[in-house]
Amino acid sequence: MDQKWIQVLVILVFHQNMTPGAGEDITVKEGHSVDIKCEPSEMGLYVIWFRALDQSGMEFIASFSNNGREKSIPSSYSSTFSHTKMEQKILTLKRFNKGRDSGVYSCAALYKGTELRFGKVTRLLGDKVAPLTTTTTKPNLFTTTSVQCVCDKQGGTSSFMFCSPIILGSLAGGCGLLLVLLIFTILYCNKKRTRRCPHHYKRKPRMPPGK
Repeated sequence: MDQKWIQVLVILVFHQNMTPGAGEDITVKEGHSVDIKCEPSEMGLYVIWFRALDQSGMEFIASFSNNGREKSIPSSYSSTFSHTKMEQKILTLKRFNKGRDSGVYSCAALYKGTELRFGKVTRLLGDKVAPLTTTTTKPNLFTTTSVQCVCDKQGGTSSFMFCSPIILGSLAGGCGLLLVLLIFTILYCNKKRTRRCPHHYKRKPRMPPGK
């Protein structure tokens, strides 16, 4: 059977038989290398390595002879993988990328030319990034709006055109209120003063006639 057809057959059979949660889970940090060990239960003429990625589906990695020599390797293989430990049935992923390399990795051998023998399944998971902590500030009871003017590094304000009308409007409103209170106070005091001084309204005595 042609080697390319064997690769397709291995990938299709594995995809049908793959069950969630099977195999070993390995958590890998971004940019780190990781060794993936896989040895078929029975060895054939050569071993095919493949992976089922979370983002892009099934993908053929490479195939090797029993002694670790290359049989079929894609052009992009050398930039992603290394098989210096292939005699120990270990494939090395050089730099893990969570979005590109997360998924299931395994291998298979064609046993006696008619049967497929799969090895251990390994799932690579990206290291979880700690969530950003946010700080909450208590609201200021003396402010009437939630708008905040933030000064930039050059000494200006990034929202100057928006903050200025609010500040000027508040000042104008406060001055108007003070003016109304002042006028009201003056009128009220004058009224009280008039009531407390009744002698201003006493009639002058009439002069007798002839004087």
